[in-house]
Amino acid sequence: MGNISKENETLIKAKVLDHLIQHLRERTDVQNIDLMNLSGFCRNCLSKWYTKYANEMEYDLDYEESRKIIYGIPYSEWKEKYQTEATKDQLNKFNEKK
Repeated sequence: MGNISKENETLIKAKVLDHLIQHLRERTDVQNIDLMNLSGFCRNCLSKWYTKYANEMEYDLDYEESRKIIYGIPYSEWKEKYQTEATKDQLNKFNEKK
């Protein structure tokens, strides 16, 4: 990474992740199944990773708390407001990739 120190590289990565999380919070029109079909990860995956690494650092953080961090609101609220029923095409694509 050129002249970037390890500490600054970590800070840059943290800012990139913060930007991604904010972007996904704003793009409520993009469904998790679409993210999974295109990229192989979604907001729930980010939540699981967040929980995993927080726990590795000995923070007692559960999956629902991590979801609230990623979604910006409780997952149940996000689901009620923004999640749509998956189409047959979305489900077929998702199942093909498994």
